[in-house]
Amino acid sequence: MSLIKTLRQVGPQTRPFIATGLMVVVPLACLALPSYLLAQTPPGIKQIDFEPLDPKRDRKVPVRVYLPEQATAQPVVLFSHGLGGSREGNPYLGQHWAGAGFVAVFIQHAGSDRDVMKNVPLRDRFKTLKNAASYKSARDRLDDVSFVIDQLEQWNQTQDHPLFGELDLEHIGMSGHSFGAVTTLGVAGQQSFFGRKVEEPRLDAFLAMSPQPGKGPPPEKAFAQLDRPLLCMTGTRDDSPIDPTVTPESRQLVYKALPAADKYHLVFQDGNHYTFSDARGLRRRDRNPKHHPAIQKISVKFWQAYLLDDADAKSWLQSDAAHTDGTLDPADMWQWK
Repeated sequence: MSLIKTLRQVGPQTRPFIATGLMVVVPLACLALPSYLLAQTPPGIKQIDFEPLDPKRDRKVPVRVYLPEQATAQPVVLFSHGLGGSREGNPYLGQHWAGAGFVAVFIQHAGSDRDVMKNVPLRDRFKTLKNAASYKSARDRLDDVSFVIDQLEQWNQTQDHPLFGELDLEHIGMSGHSFGAVTTLGVAGQQSFFGRKVEEPRLDAFLAMSPQPGKGPPPEKAFAQLDRPLLCMTGTRDDSPIDPTVTPESRQLVYKALPAADKYHLVFQDGNHYTFSDARGLRRRDRNPKHHPAIQKISVKFWQAYLLDDADAKSWLQSDAAHTDGTLDPADMWQWK
């Protein structure tokens, strides 16, 4: 019996938790794919796995790096997976971003990754995933991001390391899907209860796929101070697999609450929670074949505009070009402010 079938039998449930003082409900992302289902790394891109240990927390933070073969150091894009995922997920993004000249670093978060289900009986896996949506997991993820940046800085200066001199760490983007979007908005500076926030100042631009406003302060307060470039992506059917209170409409509240200047919003008509992942089987059955190419193209334009200071890319983003050139379907929504 598949886990998806098990989830259907159980029905939607919720697991509220406080993330950096902000109560949110974490939707289940896609489970990590077996390695044989992952696409092969294309020529011109090196795929390298590292497992650095954060001695302060005695915590291993595995990463997968998609490294383009370039003569000069390139900007970095970080990616945070959803609940139950891993660094192996979403290679369609990592490979594409590396092919466009960015060093893509996919972070795996212990405690909310696929490993929490190891040796867990099938009947208990849904409960195990729910339990992984905890305050500790949420805070660990935020600290993981800062640790990985610290580690990249060290590796970039270590002569015998594969990443020596490869990274332009003056230009770093942050992205994530589902629980990874919660992480992304957290390090972007989302305000939580009591005015607390966890902000990573070394990040320059943010891409949140399937964002959610959370259960803390109202969106207009929680996101009012996010003044760096930010792109939200969602769909008209992007609800939560485990929480009926997270609706497609509530996800769109994040963009609406953001202050103007360098903010963007993509809403796929009929896009669901698995539109942004590599989910297989029934969850992939009705996926629009244009969605992944659109995500790839628009995200690269965003990184080019704000990590490479590409004026043409920024002009493209702040226009209806995504519709007129056929990247998006007419019913898809593209906004900027």
